[in-house]
Amino acid sequence: MTNSMYGKSVLNLTELSKEEFLSIIELAITMKAKPEDYRGVLAGKILAMIFEKNSTRTRVSFEAGIIQLGGQAIVLDSKSTQMGRGEPIKDTAKVMSSYVDAIMIRTYSDQMVAKLAEEASVPVINGLTDHHHPCQILADFQTIYEQKGKLEGIKLAYIGDGNNMAHSFLIGGSLVGMDISIATPVGYEPKAEFVESAKRNAKASGSKIQITNDPEQAVKDADVLVTDVWASMGDESEQKERETVFKSFQINNRLAVQAKKDYLFLHCLPAHRGEEVSADIIDGTHSAIYQEAGNRLHAQKALLVKLMTNL
Repeated sequence: MTNSMYGKSVLNLTELSKEEFLSIIELAITMKAKPEDYRGVLAGKILAMIFEKNSTRTRVSFEAGIIQLGGQAIVLDSKSTQMGRGEPIKDTAKVMSSYVDAIMIRTYSDQMVAKLAEEASVPVINGLTDHHHPCQILADFQTIYEQKGKLEGIKLAYIGDGNNMAHSFLIGGSLVGMDISIATPVGYEPKAEFVESAKRNAKASGSKIQITNDPEQAVKDADVLVTDVWASMGDESEQKERETVFKSFQINNRLAVQAKKDYLFLHCLPAHRGEEVSADIIDGTHSAIYQEAGNRLHAQKALLVKLMTNL
C-alpha cells in the first residue's frame, strides 16, 4: 500500500488526515517497542535542521532520531547562513532541496516556514513556530494513548497562554476526536482562526471545543491537564506582567481536584515550577513529563519515516 504521507510537509497538522495522524502515533509506538527493526531505514538520507530559536529537546530528538534510523543530520544556525543575511526564502528552499532529503526548521514566522515548504521539493517539518508546535503534539498524543489506551473521547484541559501549544492542541485534538478545553486570562485566548479550524474539525470527529476564561470550568472532569510557560520565546519582556495576570491559572492541587482522579499531567518543557504549575503536580504521581519528552524521539522518528520513505 502506498504511503500517502510520502513527500508531504507538516507545518501545523492541518496537512494530515485523521488516519495519517493516527498512523504516525501507531508507528511511533511500534518503533519504540522494536527500534532494531527500523535501523537503517533512512540510510543515506540527510535531514537539514535550521534553528532560529533555542532548542534542547527538538534538536537532540531529531538528530538522535535520524542517526538511529541510519541517516545523518546537518545542523544550521540561521544566523550563520545566508538566510541570516536576507537571502530570499525561495533561493534557500530550492538550493537546499538539491542537497538534502528533508528540512526541519525551528523559527518564529509561520509565513516564512509556509513559503519554505511551498518552494522546497523535499518535505519541510515545523519544529516550532510562533503559532504551532506539531511535533510536540505527536509526542503528547502518543503519551496519552500509552497512558489512557485511546485518544477519541478523552478530555484534555489546557490552562495558560493561548500560544502555539494551545493552537496545536486545538487542531490535533479536534482531528482525532479529543475534547479540548482551553482556559486563558482575558486577552490571551488562542487566535480565532485556529479555534474556528478546530470547530470545523470537531463537526466531523465528534469532539467538543471549549474556550473559557475560567480554569475550574476547563479542568472539570478532564482526563489530561496541560500547561506551558506563561511567557513563550519572544514574550520574555512581558514576564513580570504575565506573572500577575496568570496568577490564578497555575495548575496546582486546588485546581487539579476538579479533574478526574486518574488525570494525567503533561508539560512540553522547559517548565517554571511555582509559576504555571506547582512542584507537587509536575513532580507528582500524575505527571508523565519525562515519558512525554522521551516520546519526542519516537514520534519524530515515525514522522521522518512517513515523510521520507514510501513505507
